[in-house]
Amino acid sequence: MTEPDIYLLGRSAREEERLRKQVDELAGEARWLLDQCQIQPGARALEVGCGPQGVLELLSERVGTSGSVVGLDSNESFVASARAHVAERRLTNVAVEHGDARATHLPRASFDVVFCRLVLVNVPRPEQIVAELVSLLRPGGVLASHEADYLSHGCDPPSPAWDRLFAIFQAYNRAKRIDMFVGRRTQRMLRDAGLVDLHVNPVIHVYPHGHHRRSIFLDFIENIRGALVAEGLAKEEELNELTQDLRRHLDDPDTLVVSHLFFQVWGRKPA
Repeated sequence: MTEPDIYLLGRSAREEERLRKQVDELAGEARWLLDQCQIQPGARALEVGCGPQGVLELLSERVGTSGSVVGLDSNESFVASARAHVAERRLTNVAVEHGDARATHLPRASFDVVFCRLVLVNVPRPEQIVAELVSLLRPGGVLASHEADYLSHGCDPPSPAWDRLFAIFQAYNRAKRIDMFVGRRTQRMLRDAGLVDLHVNPVIHVYPHGHHRRSIFLDFIENIRGALVAEGLAKEEELNELTQDLRRHLDDPDTLVVSHLFFQVWGRKPA
């Protein structure tokens, strides 16, 4: 029996817009990580979970006209948006496919580079995805991952509204069998899947007043609000009160907001 496709934050237009903004917000970090992969012109690259845009353009630049890029996503709407972006930007070396990250049906050992960003923290059974991605790498190929861990995500002064919403969010993750702290496990999963020469780069940010990602936790809650109510994890009235309280707290310029702890991990498949 096939397990239903689960993506924690949903597939709404709101989530698609958030993912589009994320492309610019994380562009510098993505460029740095891809630079570590030493991608050569003519390479064949894959982005798994590309969403409506991902890093397809950055990969396209690096592989050049003699190389090729495949973007893969399990959501048909995101695939359509990514294809429109590729056409608009005239990325003639990029193709976008609809598929499951656990069973891509792409040729084994056919890619020089595989990239995956903020996918494992939003889905159950991440080890199966890692195993699939490693199987797609050619010997000597590189897998690069940018993953989140909720360890550091919080605010100061403490907020009862944040704490309550975080508890609700954790309960939702547990119900979906999703590991909010998968970031720290990424290097171990890659090693267990057979990669060598592993490197880890931790990334953490402070989101000052006016920063575009200062309200990201609220954005997540709004994305899944309907599911939280439908699954009995919170009532609409409580969510209204909590989100209003937290928004006021985040609007205070004296409130410190700390990002997730991100782990950038990359490693090579033995030749």
